[in-house]
Amino acid sequence: MLDQKQIDFYHNQGYLGVPDVLSADEVEELRRTTDEFVANSREGSEHDDVYDLEPGHTADEPRVRRIKMPHLQHPSYDRAMRHPKIVQIADQLIGPGIRSRGTKLNMKSAGFGSPVEWHQDWAFYPHTNDDVLAVGIAIDELNEENGGLLVVPGSHTGPIHDHHENGYFVGAVTDTEIDPADSVRIDVPAGGITIHHVRTMHGSAPNRSGSPRRLMLIEICANDAWPLVDYKGLDDMETHLLSGSVTITPRLKDVPVRMPHPSYEGMSSIYDLQTKLEDRVLARQG
Repeated sequence: MLDQKQIDFYHNQGYLGVPDVLSADEVEELRRTTDEFVANSREGSEHDDVYDLEPGHTADEPRVRRIKMPHLQHPSYDRAMRHPKIVQIADQLIGPGIRSRGTKLNMKSAGFGSPVEWHQDWAFYPHTNDDVLAVGIAIDELNEENGGLLVVPGSHTGPIHDHHENGYFVGAVTDTEIDPADSVRIDVPAGGITIHHVRTMHGSAPNRSGSPRRLMLIEICANDAWPLVDYKGLDDMETHLLSGSVTITPRLKDVPVRMPHPSYEGMSSIYDLQTKLEDRVLARQG
């Protein structure tokens, strides 16, 4: 449970790190499950409905950069999405009454894990209000060497930046340069969580360490925040309900919106989208 100082910090700065949310046993279960998925990825050679693969992935040397919608792939991940402490913390920040809009497990393998360029989640999935956040479960420690999560404090109160280049949505900020001095890293030990507001600018550099960096991200919305893109129906909202009840009365808030269109065809994830960028800033930090 958060204290008032932590709650105020999140609302003022747009991010928060919280240690010791999951137990050592819960972290170990997620590690075992993730190791099994990576081992099973040897059977594939292309992106599919479960895996987003790193360039250079082979059966002999499997390289997975994302497990898609992990909560749908294994009960361990579904339990993590519904973890009572995570639900309680998110409810304190944007509740009462929250639901998940999806999950992903981003993986940076030792020595080569892909970077994620500066972006705002809001550019991908705007809603009727911005009581929307992402919780990241640190399956491994997040630090400078392994590509820990970088954020720009206070950016959640600013504009929604352009994520288009050459007329197409590329999933990265293209209308401004981020001074590294303006960013901070959310360092948390394994079992801790990161939290960032849906409008907070964030990204991560490559993994330069000899250890993996695995982060399960849960996208969480207030129940009265209705999606402006990719609406999947009331049944989906019910399925992903974490607390409270689904409402058919969206709360409308005067927030800036820029739609993620037009987009390139055949893009499997943010990683593929960002290959279209002419200048990949965080990739150069590897």
